[in-house]
Amino acid sequence: MKRSALLFVFSIFFLQVLPQKLASQSDTLRKDALNVFMEASDYIRKEIPYVNYVRDIKDAGVYIISTSQRTGSGGIEYSYFLVGQHQYAGMRDTLTYVSSPDETSDIIREKQVNALKMGLMRYVAKTPLSRYMRISFSEPLSETVSSDRWNSWVFKSSLSGFLNGQKSYKSSYISGNLSASRITEDWKINLNARYYTNNSKYIIGEDIVKSSSDSKYITALVVKSVSDHWSLGGSTALGSSSYSNKKRYFNLMPGIEYDLFPYSESTRRQLRILYSAGVNLFHYTDSTIYDKIKENLWLQTLSASYEVVQKWGSIDFTLTYSNYFHDWSKNNLSFDGYLSLRIAKGLNVTFGGGASLIHDQLNLVKQDLTYDEILLQRKEIATQYEYFISFGFTYTFGSIYNNVVNPRFGNTGGGGMTIIMN
Repeated sequence: MKRSALLFVFSIFFLQVLPQKLASQSDTLRKDALNVFMEASDYIRKEIPYVNYVRDIKDAGVYIISTSQRTGSGGIEYSYFLVGQHQYAGMRDTLTYVSSPDETSDIIREKQVNALKMGLMRYVAKTPLSRYMRISFSEPLSETVSSDRWNSWVFKSSLSGFLNGQKSYKSSYISGNLSASRITEDWKINLNARYYTNNSKYIIGEDIVKSSSDSKYITALVVKSVSDHWSLGGSTALGSSSYSNKKRYFNLMPGIEYDLFPYSESTRRQLRILYSAGVNLFHYTDSTIYDKIKENLWLQTLSASYEVVQKWGSIDFTLTYSNYFHDWSKNNLSFDGYLSLRIAKGLNVTFGGGASLIHDQLNLVKQDLTYDEILLQRKEIATQYEYFISFGFTYTFGSIYNNVVNPRFGNTGGGGMTIIMN
């Protein structure tokens, strides 16, 4: 009986007291861990468990801003900007990882995590958890670098199609694309060819309504880097569009661009001013509202684009003006932008939108459009403006920590209440 009581006491100790001590030691390490603010996926939180992921930037010892932009090879360059604050004030680091176009999403996220680990090390080194870190190098280094036999040229082709229908409806489309690009520090060359066709058939009682549209074009963009602020280049296009009443069209638009900030900082901030001037040659399918079947038009375009990514959020907007030289009243002024603001602890607000004042529709068909063409949007119709607006906000409150990942019954999240309105 005494032996049974003794075994019971030891069982209670191992099942309750010892786990509590281990949990207390683990909790002590967790309290001493680096507080990090970033948009972290479940995978990142699982692979980098030795930091605390906090929900508000004010609680972080280091915040991480991540950006991405597509490369000339078709991959993506991911950039991570680490900025220390509080006891880490004055510490800043930038790391990049460039994915290949043939890498799987698993390989990409693994290499993203490796880049983040390297960036976080000098911050973790200042915490008590540094004694548990181990650093290794897995691959031998080659003394030579192989040359690129493609000379930075990348080619891509695609073909897609879709067919669906029922008793009273049938629709199909085919789209094909071929592109070639060469992106270096000195040159940016993009060549693209595309073909698209869309056909629909509707049976409404005794009536049959058929609709079709197609477009095809070849475009080219060539840009030469002059300095860290200036660029020279131009674009050209040759094609046709049934929607825009263009049997054939050709344009050539040389231009010059100035970026107030160095291009080397393009993933964090840009303020680009681009001026282009050139010619449009049109051969219309049907006579236009100005009784033209073909015409040559000279025009100019001026645009300003501003992009910035900071700890308080991000801004991305573009303002563009264009007009024809023969009649300056034939012009177009458009704006589109996106704004994301972190205005308070746990509260994010986003706004998006765009608008255009349209006075340059010289290609409109003279004859009245049919009801079917208007309803199915198969022909461009007259308008003096267009716009779109979007907004939303998110509010999160509760525990400042967001470390735990629990995938049971799906990834539904956790760690506080979230209110989302769009």
